[in-house]
Amino acid sequence: MPGLYLSELALSHFRSHKAARLVLDARPVAIHGPNGAGKTNLIEAVSLLSPGRGLRRAAAQEMARRPEALGWKISGVLQSRHCVHEVAIWSGDGAARQVRIDDKAASQLALGRIARVLWLVPMMDRLWIEGADGRRRFLDRMTMSFLPAHADAVLAYEKAMRERNRLLKDQVRDAHWYLALERQMAESGADIHANRQRALALITGAQMQAETAFPTAELELTQTEGAMPEGAHDLREVLAESRFRDLAAGRTLVGPHRADLYAVYAAKGVPAADCSTGEQKALLVSLILANARALARDFGAPPILLLDEVAAHLDATRRAALYDEICALGAQAWMTGTGPELFAELGARAQHVKVTESGGLSRVIKENE
Repeated sequence: MPGLYLSELALSHFRSHKAARLVLDARPVAIHGPNGAGKTNLIEAVSLLSPGRGLRRAAAQEMARRPEALGWKISGVLQSRHCVHEVAIWSGDGAARQVRIDDKAASQLALGRIARVLWLVPMMDRLWIEGADGRRRFLDRMTMSFLPAHADAVLAYEKAMRERNRLLKDQVRDAHWYLALERQMAESGADIHANRQRALALITGAQMQAETAFPTAELELTQTEGAMPEGAHDLREVLAESRFRDLAAGRTLVGPHRADLYAVYAAKGVPAADCSTGEQKALLVSLILANARALARDFGAPPILLLDEVAAHLDATRRAALYDEICALGAQAWMTGTGPELFAELGARAQHVKVTESGGLSRVIKENE
């Protein structure tokens, strides 16, 4: 299978890194160093090679190195299946991010056509026990990995919904003000729902078809209230019927923004929210691996994986199993940890990178193997 990996990555004034450059091959990348040295900053930079705001969901101005805060740049050489692309992403003086692919101006959505990037970070560990917002974002990231245009549908829906909510808060009752907005919400909302269902079907299939050391999750797309209309026409009718109730609430109470991702630890029949912390983490790892396996078939190459501090939360057996699955998949997985011992089971199957901090500056060193 053709590969997808970064063969070069360069950072300039990005987060803690004044300047850093790595030359890489397709193997996993094991990054170790003390807390605060800038390990997560490296993988955040890689996450920006996909549509969206990256793994921290940060604004462009937040990514500039302090105290200069003059702007930042990420550049890389991406080996994508049988093609090679030069990619540059930057922001000057807090301005919106700019993208160039092969020295041509491009949209963020265009990044999704040449690369697929998945991540698992510590802030996601509470996914199953906190609010539905985080689970929707998690589901939408999985969906965008298969269907990059899903991002446009979400943006269109949210923009129209904000306008409709403004009318509701202002107690506007004239139906004519709502018609165009509800048409847009119905069209994009139906696409969002269909895209999510397709993504869940692909993930479920990937879980069932693989032998893995990680638990299988039964997944279901639910609604906070009632059922989600299946098509644009039905959703448009429901929005119109719900208008008086929405006026009383001051916000839209029906639509894909009220969806939730419900998961059950299949072998035990226990909802993910009721599982132990370790079981919840194992379910997340399982879903990321299933997403990667499904993408390897759908996209034609396994995605780039970003796994922040994942090794520290797994016992030695599960850690070794994770590394074996990543290597069998053929993914360039960027993994961070505080010490090299966390990656001992990988050995020469990975390239090892050390990040150190000295006098407020970070140094990135690709170690000899």
